[in-house]
Amino acid sequence: MQNPLTPEVLADPVALTRALVDMESVSLNEKAIADCVEDVLRGVPHLTTFRHSNTVMARTDLGRAQRVVLAGHLDTVPLNGNFPSTMRGDLMYGCGTSDMKSGVAFALHLAVTLPDPRYDVTYFFYEAEEIESRYNGLTLVSQAHPEWLQADFAVLLEPTYGIVEAGCQGTMRAVVTTHGERAHAARSWHGVNAIHGAGEVLRRLTAYEARRVTIEGCDYREGLNAVRITGGVAGNVIPDHCEIEINYRYAPDRDPAAAEAHLREVFAGFDLAVTDAAAGAAPGLDNPPAQEFLAAVGAAPIGKLGWTDVARFAALGIPALNFGPGDPNLAHHKDEHVELTKIRDGAATLHRWLASA
Repeated sequence: MQNPLTPEVLADPVALTRALVDMESVSLNEKAIADCVEDVLRGVPHLTTFRHSNTVMARTDLGRAQRVVLAGHLDTVPLNGNFPSTMRGDLMYGCGTSDMKSGVAFALHLAVTLPDPRYDVTYFFYEAEEIESRYNGLTLVSQAHPEWLQADFAVLLEPTYGIVEAGCQGTMRAVVTTHGERAHAARSWHGVNAIHGAGEVLRRLTAYEARRVTIEGCDYREGLNAVRITGGVAGNVIPDHCEIEINYRYAPDRDPAAAEAHLREVFAGFDLAVTDAAAGAAPGLDNPPAQEFLAAVGAAPIGKLGWTDVARFAALGIPALNFGPGDPNLAHHKDEHVELTKIRDGAATLHRWLASA
């Protein structure tokens, strides 16, 4: 296959976004796009390029005092009648336009066209962000080549609509279980209905007042919600077991242990088991490269209300933030799209930040 990432395409972030969108790369099917990205980067004389599975890393080694990371994932959610891309005025539609091939285009464009950045730069184009963590390219690199991740600061090119979303919230899933006693539904008074027992769990959730926390000037709004209820064995049996799955999004001033302790307090008296947890990331805005980046953006940051891979960098002691042209509210939608002006403006912002004075 001829590589569609030609020098002319690489020079224009808009054209590059469309070329990337038009390479199908649903999670676990990133080989073709990774091959094209690797082919481009290995031809750039100011970069050293490595590959692990379908994650491509390229870096400058100019002897700068600090190193920054630009990272974007190559994969998308499954196609939904939105492939290949289409254009409607100033909008580009297609799977991955917002999340996050327009952000990947930023990194690839700068990697090729900026030979003398003010920092040493590591560029990551990684696989499988949209599915389970065990497939995530950054996870795999942290296990096989942790030295690749070493840096002073990182920017994840997630969709933020052109503003800085700092840090990210933690996330936890847990199951609250209610117990009862089976009986024939015609003689229900001989049993105890576990589904009815879930009513108190739901009442606590309805009455729950979520925290709002301000950290380094960024506001984080927590959320605690039931996302699934299962119970019952047959249409004529009083159920003896009911499970309520809980999703908790918590501000980055709490770690997973504190988040779990809070859930146990809220659901005191019930059986609770944590099934999944991921720590959040503090904003880290006092870092000098972050301050310079904020100056280049020219707008106040806000807190990231979801979980992103900035947390992986934060766990390594590397401050990180989110910045990209796409609208996060359009991610994974059938009509996902990105504004061409946001692509051009965002690329110019990153160039201002990274270009040598």
